[in-house]
Amino acid sequence: MPDSTWLLEPIRAIHEQIRGVVVSTCERSSQEQMSEIADDGAGDTIYAIDRVSDSVLLQLFEEQIASREPIVLVAEGFPDGKITLPRGTREQEAVWRVMADPIDGTRCLMYQKRSGWILTGVAPNRAEITTIADIELAVQTEIPLIKQHLCDTLWARKGWGARGERFNRLTTERTPLTPVPSAATGLAHGFATVSRFFPGGRDLLAAIDDEISFALLGAGSHGKALCFEDQYLSTGGQLYELMMGHDRFLADLRPLLRPILAQRGWASGLCCHPYDLCTELVAREAGVLVTDETGAQLNSAMNLEADVSWAGYANSHIRALVEPLLQRAIQRHGLRTSGKG
Repeated sequence: MPDSTWLLEPIRAIHEQIRGVVVSTCERSSQEQMSEIADDGAGDTIYAIDRVSDSVLLQLFEEQIASREPIVLVAEGFPDGKITLPRGTREQEAVWRVMADPIDGTRCLMYQKRSGWILTGVAPNRAEITTIADIELAVQTEIPLIKQHLCDTLWARKGWGARGERFNRLTTERTPLTPVPSAATGLAHGFATVSRFFPGGRDLLAAIDDEISFALLGAGSHGKALCFEDQYLSTGGQLYELMMGHDRFLADLRPLLRPILAQRGWASGLCCHPYDLCTELVAREAGVLVTDETGAQLNSAMNLEADVSWAGYANSHIRALVEPLLQRAIQRHGLRTSGKG
């Protein structure tokens, strides 16, 4: 088996270079310029800010990774959603299959609302049958707001735990950072969220969220908040919140809405894709329990098309409480499982 150890430092360096370019571009560009639509084709909408990171991503992986070992780079912006590097290499000759998202959380970042994330997951190349369960090295790097001086990077190798670093943009100081999920045994006075970012089916998602909260915490008291939610429009950001002990439970069930939305005559909106979850290894190595909507390990194919439902629990106590309620609510509302990408 090929050894992925050597890939960590080059990937971290690539992330830092992308972070620098994106932050610099945001500093000298207006909000309107960054949020211009560059491409609104079949996939996710591509904004001007995405174009900045996409071009840098390809160049750096070609120069710093593929010059040593051939790879298949899976990311948006390539024909068929992937490119084999060095160019001209046959796909079956590639040692690694690398999935990357140069900006996860574009919409938050381009309006300077919240950090975005650079995501990369590396798996041995098993051609089209490679799944995100095969990823054995993952790195996620925060792209901070221009008014923000601290930003984090987290990484993991399979079986070696998760590690991190906090970078000070003002002083260039680097300090070790260890992700530690919440040890809370319930949801009371903590953050727990069912994602409902976009129009279409938000009534169902909110109902599931309420049902779980009320089942665990009761009806509450007037003027009091039982628990809280955080609609962080970045899957990498959501995983970070679980890893750092900020959130206790998260679920993204958007793909399960498709049949009901069709019955209502509504189009199925944007869903989570495998590249949004290509760093879930970091969360698992940190101790977060990440599953699909059935409770199984995520194993979607490493492609751009698959729609993925997932749930994350800060610890086994939270999972034991929430998962049965979540799955009963999915069944009660007639939501179908998304299947495997």
